[in-house]
Amino acid sequence: MNPDACDPLAHTSMYQRAEEDSDDSDGEGGLGNVSRVIVRPPGHSGKAKRGHLCFDAAFETGNLGRVDLVGEFEYDLFLRPDTCNPRYRFWFNFTVDNVKQDQRVIFNIVNINKSRNLFKDGMTPLVKSTSRPKWQRLPRCEVFYYKSPVHQNHYVLSFAFGFDKEDEVYQFALTFPYSYSKMQAYLNALELKYPDAFERSTLGMSIQNRKLELITFDDVKKPDKVDPKNIIHMVVILARIHPGESPASYVVQGLIEFLAAANQPISKALREHVVFKIVPMLNPDGVFLGNNRCNVIGHDLNRSWNKLSQYTHPTLSAVMKMLKEYDNSSCYQVDFVIDIHAHSSLTGTFIYGSTYDNVYRYERHLVFPKLFATKCEDFCQEHMMFNADDRKSGTARRYFVEALSDIVNTYTLEVSMCGYFLNGTNILTPYTEDGYMRIGRNLARTFLEYYRFTNILPIPPVDELRPRKGRPRTHRPRARSKTRSEVRVRPKTTRAYAPISYTDLSICYDSATSDDGSPVRYMYHGNAGYGGFRMRPHAHQDQFSLSNIQAARFSNLDFTSDFRLKVPKAKAVPEPKIPPIEILNVPPKPHLTIIDFNQLTRGGLDEATAGRGVQSIEREKEKIRRHTLKSCSSRKA
Repeated sequence: MNPDACDPLAHTSMYQRAEEDSDDSDGEGGLGNVSRVIVRPPGHSGKAKRGHLCFDAAFETGNLGRVDLVGEFEYDLFLRPDTCNPRYRFWFNFTVDNVKQDQRVIFNIVNINKSRNLFKDGMTPLVKSTSRPKWQRLPRCEVFYYKSPVHQNHYVLSFAFGFDKEDEVYQFALTFPYSYSKMQAYLNALELKYPDAFERSTLGMSIQNRKLELITFDDVKKPDKVDPKNIIHMVVILARIHPGESPASYVVQGLIEFLAAANQPISKALREHVVFKIVPMLNPDGVFLGNNRCNVIGHDLNRSWNKLSQYTHPTLSAVMKMLKEYDNSSCYQVDFVIDIHAHSSLTGTFIYGSTYDNVYRYERHLVFPKLFATKCEDFCQEHMMFNADDRKSGTARRYFVEALSDIVNTYTLEVSMCGYFLNGTNILTPYTEDGYMRIGRNLARTFLEYYRFTNILPIPPVDELRPRKGRPRTHRPRARSKTRSEVRVRPKTTRAYAPISYTDLSICYDSATSDDGSPVRYMYHGNAGYGGFRMRPHAHQDQFSLSNIQAARFSNLDFTSDFRLKVPKAKAVPEPKIPPIEILNVPPKPHLTIIDFNQLTRGGLDEATAGRGVQSIEREKEKIRRHTLKSCSSRKA
């Protein structure tokens, strides 16, 4: 190995960095978070000026290990690895202040250990400020995730940002933070709002003496006699075993709020028939320290279920003791153990399960994910996985299969740190805090469907299932027919506007047609006539056409001579200039040949219609006209 070689990730600044740690940092051999570190340009000493950025991560859930100025406005940021475990570096949460108006900077996070993550698929960091406390995602056009040749082809996350206000403190984070103190404050507020809805207790203590909270929803009426028919069903929810997966805490908060609501009929029905045991934060020490996956001694707790120790994994030991007691009880039956996580490389919401040699148990194991998929629009079936991988033997999902009875269904519920794709589209919808809590509410609705499906919960009547739309009292319902006709959806077809004239089109349907049998329509474009069309009068125009009846004066009709209208002659009007004629081919209209049926004999129809041309038709017309005139004169006499 070349002795002059150096790790490109150890130092990327173009300026010389002092060997000793800064007086403003918290030390710990460079593994601690920065604490009010002001980054000054080279050659500057004395009091910091406006624009010399001040970085701080010495707060709960904070993570930023070092900052180097590598250019006039570019900074290299180094994440602090998990305590006692330098392998994991992904979570970050820090603040920046002492900024200058309209100051633009570029931040490079250079030591992310997980190259395959959602930054490749469009995830961006979050930012908020003092006057804008709501988290917002940075625009995708300002965020870049790439292999950097300067850093030995390691992946670097770079994002540009412009500070628009001077007296602001800006905070940047990987995803929505959820601290241990926030959980405590939320549970305190919920106890005041719903004092009788749930029971709050301490299941155990962590290594650093933080509480392992346990929330119990139990309104089930206890039977007088223990009997298999009167057994009490139980659901156990675990969350936040990995500190950097903060969306899991929002999912649990949505579930707790839904179950605690007193006026919610679904939550009331669930509390009266099922017992819920919820552990909202399994790794409080790692959350407080701002770790990504490990606890305070560097252990990944979701790989330690098969090697529990009271001294190194006190929170896991307390949960396992509770599960064993209820699983071996004669009056309780643990139906579900669900471990909630947040995924850093996949989108949507999905479930991991296990496989079994028993076919019936495996089929029963698939029921809950199927019901959950129908309740969540963001559920992604492509990411579901059911296996029996030995490499995952230390996870809760795999360990509880062997440690608990066969009745227990154990799942891992995964939610994406970024967002989800709408069904059938490529539109990525980012998750928000309320979006994660909505998943928790959908989880409660899925439990309702499952226990109705298994006849644990009663199915309400049909009238209660139909939604009732509120109407004002003044509304008088309209009488409706008992038989409802089926409403057919109109097909989506393209509309083409046909050149139709509402005046007489003067089409001759007799034998004087074109050679191909289709009549010729002559259309004159102009201002004359209705709709901007005017038609040339035809010699064989029908007097009973709609346009002639509307335009003619009925007092001048004369049926004694012929079938033509006699309209007074109007004054001569100069003919407008006629534009070129547009010829449209119209399919021939079916017509009947005029036949005197009174003179037909048996078998004479063919003889009467054979060889009849224009002259024979005119003769028949003349006969009918004479017959009509004769009848009229006889009636007058």
